[in-house]
Parts: sequence; C-alpha cells; structure tokens
Amino acid sequence: MKKALMIIDVQKDYFTAGKMELYQPEKALQRINKLEESFLALEWPIIYIQHINVKKDASFFIPNTKGAKLHEKLKLRSHSIIIEKNFPNSFKNTQLLDILQYFKVEQVVITGMMTHMCVDSTTRAAAELGFKPILLTDATATRSLNYLGEEVTAKQVQISYLAALQNFAILQTVDTFLGKE
Repeated sequence: MKKALMIIDVQKDYFTAGKMELYQPEKALQRINKLEESFLALEWPIIYIQHINVKKDASFFIPNTKGAKLHEKLKLRSHSIIIEKNFPNSFKNTQLLDILQYFKVEQVVITGMMTHMCVDSTTRAAAELGFKPILLTDATATRSLNYLGEEVTAKQVQISYLAALQNFAILQTVDTFLGKE
C-alpha cells in the first residue's frame, strides 16, 4: 500500500519564543525527522503543510513573518512538496487531495501540530476520504487549554484527542511504525 508522510504545521511560532508556543514541540520534531529520513530513503512522498493565517486579527502564522516559516530542522529539499493552507483541515481549499491522487497514495501517515486542531481536522478528513490514516502519536504536539475557568494540561489535551482519533485512524508510535519496537 503506497504511503505518504504528511507533516502538518511544524512552524516557528509553535516553538520557544514563538507566538503560540506548544508543549514539547522539539520532541515531536525529533520524531518527525526520523520519519523524514525513512521516507526519503524509500523515496515515498513527504508533504509539508504550512498554515498561513489570513484573518485580520490573527495572532500567529501571520503571512511573511518568521513565525509562519516551516522549522529549519525539517529536511526540506528543493523538490519538497509544500502546501499552504488557511484552515485547520489540510484538505480544505488546497491541492492536497489532487497531490495524493497524483502519487497514487492509498494511506497517509500523519504527524505535526497542533493535535487538537489541525492534526485532528486533517486526520478525520483523511479517514472520510478513504486514506486509512496512521497517526503517529509521539510525532505530534499540542498545548494546554482552558475551559470554564479550568486548565486542561497539554498532556490531558493530547490524551483526550488521541483517544477520540482512534476511531478515525490507526494510532502508533514512530518506532512501532518503523518496525523498531
């Protein structure tokens, strides 16, 4: 089954000193780098998704800013596929579906940021489109949230969203996916 790696929104604003710092994004990036190496060696498609926030009141991923750039530790090549998006769902108003069909991809391997927003939306859409997603849980990151005056820690957000996403995707760690566990 032909696979493609999707790396969602691994952008500077999510890292230290960024405008929307996440919980441990560096750990997720290290795992993503390991996947990139594997997919590059196999010559399987890697698709980088880059969120550009076009809302007038946007506080992060603002066009033409350092924070909107893809992280420099990603293994981008001159021929890398980069898709810009403006919505949490990476398929909405982008060429992602066309690109996956062009490469005859049957299954997507999903990584990236934020678990509770763009990773969630894209995973659900991929399942609905028949791409049998594999979500690599240790190659994602999120942040703490507040609800009704209560803090929901990043760990709780991560676990809650992954628990729900197991209805739409196969959940694995990077090492399990790569056959190292």
